[in-house]
Amino acid sequence: MNVNELKKIIESGEKINVEFKLSENDLTKDVYQSVCSFNNRNGGHIILGVVDQTKEIRGVNPQKTDKMLKDFTTSVNNANKINPPLYLTPQIFDINGKTVIYIWVPEGTQLRRLNGRIWDRTHEGDIDITDNAELVYKMYARKQSTYFVNKVYPKLGLDFLDFDVIQRAKKMAVSRVDNHPWSNMNEEEILRSTGLILADPDTGQEGITLAAILLFGKDQTIMSVLPQYKTDAIYRVKNMDRYDDREVIITNLIDSYRRLMDFGKKHLNDSFVLDGDQSVSARDKILREIISNILAHRDYSNAYTAQFVIESNRIFTKNSNLPHGHGELKLNQFEPFPKNPPISKVFREIGYADELGSGMRNTNKYTKLYSGGTPVFLEDNIFEIVIPMESVASLQVGPGEFYKVTERVTDRVTDRVTDRVTEKEQEILALLLENAGYTMPQLAEKLKISRKTVAMRLKSLKEKSVIERVGSDRKGYWKIN
Repeated sequence: MNVNELKKIIESGEKINVEFKLSENDLTKDVYQSVCSFNNRNGGHIILGVVDQTKEIRGVNPQKTDKMLKDFTTSVNNANKINPPLYLTPQIFDINGKTVIYIWVPEGTQLRRLNGRIWDRTHEGDIDITDNAELVYKMYARKQSTYFVNKVYPKLGLDFLDFDVIQRAKKMAVSRVDNHPWSNMNEEEILRSTGLILADPDTGQEGITLAAILLFGKDQTIMSVLPQYKTDAIYRVKNMDRYDDREVIITNLIDSYRRLMDFGKKHLNDSFVLDGDQSVSARDKILREIISNILAHRDYSNAYTAQFVIESNRIFTKNSNLPHGHGELKLNQFEPFPKNPPISKVFREIGYADELGSGMRNTNKYTKLYSGGTPVFLEDNIFEIVIPMESVASLQVGPGEFYKVTERVTDRVTDRVTDRVTEKEQEILALLLENAGYTMPQLAEKLKISRKTVAMRLKSLKEKSVIERVGSDRKGYWKIN
């Protein structure tokens, strides 16, 4: 922006993308209303020191400009005032001896609130639409009409992708569905069929999209276009100030999913439960849903580092988000919105996710089977999922430890049980808490005893009604009463 361009804007008068404010000595609250409404609409120009009706340039007090600029930048960076915060840089101009402050507000990719209220811009000015559900819905829909992950990189050829990862994804998809469409496609055809090669709407040039790079890109390619991208996996049970184990994952989404699943399986004990007439791993079902969520539905335009954290009494995830509302989501009121459709499509094809909206239902279902608790979903600029757990679910068993059997099995199965079982039988219980699907040979191997001895202890526990067998010897599991 230069002086001549600014003069032309002033001469054209106020309109949907131009707003004049007198603000001679300080910033009035309607300045921030215009900031919020412009960002929620199509962006625009705010000029301080100009009379709105007459276009007269009166200027702001030069002695107050430093304080006004400081107050402005502090306020728009304050999440308690404007959320998410904005990073704007006002400019000072001298027009005919008058000091004018110019502020350019870009169009935002996500909805913003001013002091908890939603403002929109019309030809009549700034309007508060917070209580108008239809207008708020339309604003959300407008914000979602384009997706950040559809950004096209015409100068990056297919050689910037890892074809081995694409082939692995192809095998996963083909193994799940007979006569899958990908079975006779090469790498480029798979990318085109899933909308991962598009034309740049500005130049018309064709290229791979950011979604393609995130899903299948080489690590150096991902870092070159999205240097802030990473996922932080943390296990924190003993050392609550820092962590007991940590893995920072910076690779394609296909391998990120696998590594996060491995991290979760490493630190969470398995629990086989009946889903209908089938024995399934509730742990793995939960991990699948929450991990696919932080990878497929993340707002990749935001530098916030996604987190996957395991603590003694809960699992929680956090990821940047383009919210469609604020607060806790309720299962019976939840309306799913697509966040990154091309990524979600690939995840569905390879079995990392199901149809839109199923993740919340499945997480709720298997959390109740896993720990008896109810998960919490918090919709905001940072999306959070909290999975409550019994502490035993995240305690690891090592040789000779068995959860420090006497203490922790007592906590898990209560005094009524431990006063009826021997110390050797408690070792069996400790292992079954780790994995209810352990077979007799596996228990014998873990305890370094004979299968006959294991059979005797299991029989004793069953006779005492401490455990019972659910299902067949080969496919069933042990239930602790």
